[in-house]
Amino acid sequence: MKIISYNVNGIRAAFTKDFLGWLKVADPDVICIQESKAGNDQIDIESLEKNGYHSFWHSAQKKGYSGVGIASKVKPKHIEYGCGIEHYDSEGRIMRADFEDLSVISVYVPSASNIDRLEFKMKFCYDFLDYIKELKKTIPNLVICGDFNICHEAIDIHNPKGLATTSGFLPMEREWMTKFIAECELIDSFRYFNSQPDHYSWWSYRQNSRANNKGWRLDYNFVSYTLKERLSRAVILNEAVHSDHCPVLVELL
Repeated sequence: MKIISYNVNGIRAAFTKDFLGWLKVADPDVICIQESKAGNDQIDIESLEKNGYHSFWHSAQKKGYSGVGIASKVKPKHIEYGCGIEHYDSEGRIMRADFEDLSVISVYVPSASNIDRLEFKMKFCYDFLDYIKELKKTIPNLVICGDFNICHEAIDIHNPKGLATTSGFLPMEREWMTKFIAECELIDSFRYFNSQPDHYSWWSYRQNSRANNKGWRLDYNFVSYTLKERLSRAVILNEAVHSDHCPVLVELL
């Protein structure tokens, strides 16, 4: 089972950059989308269907903002839109697809441009941790895909000293991610296979950051411990250029 997570920074813009051609070549069984920035009526669902995908979308109430989606070759048994907390669900940040032997979650953790949004982000993070812990009581096999807007360790960011006071690499954010991984009994699938530096999934559009690989690893596929023996590969697909992010892939046997 090949699963991809991708913050597309606008699904309509990605479609104009041959997203469908890329999807055909990448050929995931499931793709989780973040930051779709579109209502359901603005997404070319028909073209996805022609390419063999059932797709489901959880859009923000605010137009052109946030939004997550899941597309899969096998139709899920169930789709859960949101987590039941209105001020998160109105921003289209969490959805879940249930399959026979596991569930896949697409999540878009808020970014924090100011102190108010940092408070909102941290509240979201701890509520999401509680949500996952509760969910695992009934669905132990989870693959949690998304843009977490957090670099976990110094190895995950190009300038850890210079960016130590920048949101996305704050001690409180990193501490939360450590807690999230431990308490929810998750594996960071990319780091399970790769302990090397200089692997990132987001680059600023400024200062030629992508060409110089001045990046951040913000996108993750977390996998339940119960699926550990099924892990076969996890890579960052940095050749895809539809967005300021690139896709991240995990494969399960």
